[in-house]
Amino acid sequence: MKNISHFKTVICGSLLIPLVLGAFAQDWNQWRGPNRNGVVSGFKIPDKWESLTQKWKTTVGLGDATPAVVGDRIYAFTRQENDEVIRCISDGKIIWSSKYPAQAVTGPAASHPGPRSSPSVVSEKVVILGVGGVLTCYDANTGKELWKKEEFPKVVPQFFTALSPLIEDNLCIVHVGGKDKGAVIAYSLNTGETKWRWDGDGPAYSSPVSATISGVKQVVILTEKNLIGLSFSDGKLLWQTPATTVGHSCNAPTPIINGSTIIFTGQGKGMFAVKIDKDGDNFKANGLWSNSEVGCEFNTPILKGNYLYGFSSKGNLFCMDASTGKVMWLDGTKLDRFGSVVDVGNVLVALPPNGELIVFKPNENKFEQVAKIKVAEGQTYAHPVLTGNKIIIKDRDSVALWSFE
Repeated sequence: MKNISHFKTVICGSLLIPLVLGAFAQDWNQWRGPNRNGVVSGFKIPDKWESLTQKWKTTVGLGDATPAVVGDRIYAFTRQENDEVIRCISDGKIIWSSKYPAQAVTGPAASHPGPRSSPSVVSEKVVILGVGGVLTCYDANTGKELWKKEEFPKVVPQFFTALSPLIEDNLCIVHVGGKDKGAVIAYSLNTGETKWRWDGDGPAYSSPVSATISGVKQVVILTEKNLIGLSFSDGKLLWQTPATTVGHSCNAPTPIINGSTIIFTGQGKGMFAVKIDKDGDNFKANGLWSNSEVGCEFNTPILKGNYLYGFSSKGNLFCMDASTGKVMWLDGTKLDRFGSVVDVGNVLVALPPNGELIVFKPNENKFEQVAKIKVAEGQTYAHPVLTGNKIIIKDRDSVALWSFE
């Protein structure tokens, strides 16, 4: 069931940060980065983006999951033949790998057979969620399996499991199940013991985030039909608001937290903002604004200051006022509904599936491109990971590390 190989000596990755990823590098240990919002610090913006060169490339298998980076270690989650595989890579070399037989992707999602869920690495543990809803925790240093859960065997959403585990306060939180029936479950990160469970809506493809609103910590997640808030401590439903989809759209983008305001999209109806108000012991989601003209389908916008930047459902980069929903600009170049945007400070970095890294300024008045660099031959559905003076790119079947001279 498992195949684990090791180097004879396991070196603590944090000791190698200055040598491998740069002295000011920051970990990218989970979906959308260290704070789960697409924002990264510690990336050294180059004087000349054109000096970016590929240092190594390693074949790891099929998949769209964004790698996690902790210290000098890169954790890549993919599919090879009939197995799902988690690998730990350093300087292009595989430190360890572990695999298990996994349910095959069938139906309309079969052209993307590999995992979509990004690994989460916390407290020297790495947690992965496979396309069939199998949740597994490993020792991040050795690859030893620590625990495994499968609450809904062979039951998946239409396009299979895609959300990435949320790990906070020693809890690992996922939403699993299938159409019309699922459960948000919080497990102990150390033991895999179930700490709480909320049974209700089926899962969508959106990853959960945490938010503290009116002093109450909550899990915020887009389900198959609703946007909901659950108590982080016991899983109690605190509030919900409808988020039904139209046509072939699906709830894939991650909710964006802006204080007590939550912005969500993906339903094929545009973009929405709700304010979560508390009246006594009860919470309620009250609508703030909506924009039916521009929304996202398969990517989550970046909140930069008071503005949102992302790929529209028609494939155009856009900027939107996060306070009103007003579109500030919509670039005329059609790219793709899929893609990702990362905030690295003075610039934003976008990566559509065609493998062209687009660098642009966070300017609410106009689209202002800084550079465009080819970093893959296509099929780049994972986020680019930027740390130190390095950029890590996962394409269809490989992980590559690029750096600036």
